[in-house]
Parts: sequence; structure tokens; C-alpha cells
Amino acid sequence: MTRYEPKSSLHSPRFCGIRTFMRLPHVETFDGVDFAVVGIPWDDAVSHRSGARMAPEGIRRISVMLRPWNPAQNVKVFDHLSGVDYGDVDIVPGYIEDTYRRIEAAFEPLARAGVVPIAMGGDHSVTVAELRALARVHGPLAVVHIDAHVDTLDLHFGKKYTHGTPFRRVVEEGLVRPERSVQVGIRGPNYGPGDYEGSRRLGYDLITMYEIEEIGLNAVLRRIRARVGDAPVFVSLDIDAVDPAYAPATGTPEVGGFTGREILALVRGLRGLDLRGADVVEVIPALDPAEITAYLAANLMYELITLLALRRTEAGAGA
Repeated sequence: MTRYEPKSSLHSPRFCGIRTFMRLPHVETFDGVDFAVVGIPWDDAVSHRSGARMAPEGIRRISVMLRPWNPAQNVKVFDHLSGVDYGDVDIVPGYIEDTYRRIEAAFEPLARAGVVPIAMGGDHSVTVAELRALARVHGPLAVVHIDAHVDTLDLHFGKKYTHGTPFRRVVEEGLVRPERSVQVGIRGPNYGPGDYEGSRRLGYDLITMYEIEEIGLNAVLRRIRARVGDAPVFVSLDIDAVDPAYAPATGTPEVGGFTGREILALVRGLRGLDLRGADVVEVIPALDPAEITAYLAANLMYELITLLALRRTEAGAGA
């Protein structure tokens, strides 16, 4: 069986070849594939700064710096996984319902083949379509939603599908198990207490940044693991969870967020969860000084992929 791993930069310079994530082969296949990186270049549902449609291109360009051994987790990722860059979903600019159908059509076959999609948005509205596809295969999933914002508005500008509403829609559509789900890193000015209470009424456990400052990251990770348990899980990471000092290139930045080191530690701490899919969203390359936001986003995707490798090693050790 063919296995897919990145081209070695010890033999081929990083500036050679087409830009794929981590120099993985661009192959549209399920055979022999454990995970697929997928771009979703959509940003027509934002409320402030646009440009996240260019994120897949920007993250791919930076990701050539990633290497196969993850020393923080002590694992050589591609000793245990075969992965490809599946390319981009062909979205329909200006038409979210049509774009959702195309995302679903791309993600459902991946999930049915046992391939874990790791997506690059795009704005956060794309998560609805991803979870529609995955829930058809896996049933309702737990969600670990890492963000500055709850994204559980009912209507945004009078519309049901925007980047401010996805985590209400996925509960209403029965795509997630809110009793197994958690929102982490929420902060910043809001319109009133109802914004937070709306998330809690939907069933989410809400861990604000203010609470994280009091209880610490290790306590947060224990709470996430207890909440999710053995449920299949989707991790959705809005880059604005990170303080704009470390990730300035996003549409709705909020001060007082995670440092780069803290967000990496948070994702690494999800080790052992039954990850069935993930996305990293809301990166805007045009606003990215020295591409520091794209560097962080690429490394966060790498850490998510590493979680899959670790689960594979731990399953083998327990066999």
C-alpha cells in the first residue's frame, strides 16, 4: 500500500515545488490515507475584516518549515501516519448555501473512508458544513471550540449563517453533543450577559479567559478531558483565541488572549481524545506582519496532526 509523507527538505530545498501543506503530496485519494489537509478559502460571512479566503495559501507557504519529528510530543509523525494535501474546496463566492453543499460533498467521502480531515479556513462559518458531513458518518460529535467569541448568536445581521452563529446552528441541527462539548478562551466586550448565558443554555461548558487566568491551563485540560471523555471529537480553533500580540492577522482580534506558547500547550494537552476532524480558521495573510500568524496556524495544525499519531502509538502499545 502506498504511504504518503512530506518530501524531505534535506534533499529538496523548501523553495522548490508547488506549495502544499508541509510539502505533503497533493493527491485526491483515500487509499492508504490517515489524514487529509483541506483548504476552505471562504470569507463571505465575516462581520469585520475580510481576507481569510487567502489563508490556505498563506498557511501552506509557511508550513514548509515543519519537520516530521515533534520533539514536544516525542513522536515522528509519519512513522505512524500517511497524509496528503487534498487541495481546496471549490467554494462559490457570495453563496453560503452552495458553498456548504460543496464542503459537505468534499468532507463526507473522506470521513466514510476513515480519513481525518484537518481543515484550513476560511472564516468560522465553514464549521457548520464540516460538522454536517462528519455527523452523517460518526453521529453527533463532541466539540472543543477554542475561540475569543462564543459564536452562538441566533441571527447576525438578520442572517442565520455567519461566522457569529455556527455553534448555535450545529446544536440546533443535532450535529454535536453539547453535554460533551466545551468552549475555551472566550473573552472581550459583549452586548450583555445573555451572550454567555446563551451558550450555556445550549449545553456548552464555557471556560472564559478570565477563569483560565484563575485556575490555570492544567485544570482547563482536565476539565476538557472529563467533559469529552471517549466521545468522537472535532476541534475547532479560531486564531483569535490567541492574543493579537502573537496572532494579529485575524478579523476580530481581542486583547488578553493566549500566548503562542499557551495555545500550543493547550492543543498538545488534548492528547488521547478521539479526534475525527479539526479546523483552524480566521487567518488573514494580508494583515500578517512577518507572517507570524500563519506560522502559528501552521504549527497548530501540525500539533493537531500529531495528536492522531500519538493516538495511533498509544493504541498500538495497548494492543
